[in-house]
Amino acid sequence: FSSKLQVLTVLTLLGLQFFSLQSYDVDSAVAVIRDGSATMKIDTQHLRDISFRSGSIFQFIGELLIRPNDDAILQARNVDGLDLNLYQQSLIIRRQHEARLLSSRSA
Repeated sequence: FSSKLQVLTVLTLLGLQFFSLQSYDVDSAVAVIRDGSATMKIDTQHLRDISFRSGSIFQFIGELLIRPNDDAILQARNVDGLDLNLYQQSLIIRRQHEARLLSSRSA
């Protein structure tokens, strides 16, 4: 789980990050991405008209689900038409809010 946490940290803190595709299971629509020694499962069932090749570079946005067995999987979303400037602004606001929450809890 620590490797998945490393990838999650990169996804969360850096916003836009690219990862190499390690594997893809057509039946379950689950891709495994890798960045160094860290890997993460990606549920791609909501993505359409996309072809996956091992070694290709991908970027995913979605909701991270932690399953009861501590298995993490990102439910990827198609974000065609997303206003990237607005998305970046919302990330900044969210990080500021989370930082305030953390500091208020530790005080």
